[in-house]
Amino acid sequence: MVIIIIMRISEITRLLSAEVIAGKDNLDTEIKSGCGSDIMGDVLAFVKDQGVLLTGLVNPQVVRAAQMMGMPCICFVRGKRPDDAMIKIADSGGTVLLACKYRMFEACGILYKNGLGACGAID
Repeated sequence: MVIIIIMRISEITRLLSAEVIAGKDNLDTEIKSGCGSDIMGDVLAFVKDQGVLLTGLVNPQVVRAAQMMGMPCICFVRGKRPDDAMIKIADSGGTVLLACKYRMFEACGILYKNGLGACGAID
């Protein structure tokens, strides 16, 4: 049985051995859930609370979609890194950008194992 908890972005950074690329001043932000997807339509359809997005998709639309959904943190998996344009968009909206070496499945599993629940619900 996994107990669902709220995590700070700093804890997610530690658990995933992630690099903070943008939003260093917002690492105390509380995260209520997580979502792993490379399909932004799924993120837009299912995310209903303040969560972290784990993705391997690296383009400005990812940052814009996360900001539109009120997601304060994006973690790029598989060593992917955002470009300068993405960092600028993230900085303007206060979004934290992280990068980790884990594959998406592994990163999601680490966060879930440590108590972070899933974003939204499938009806």
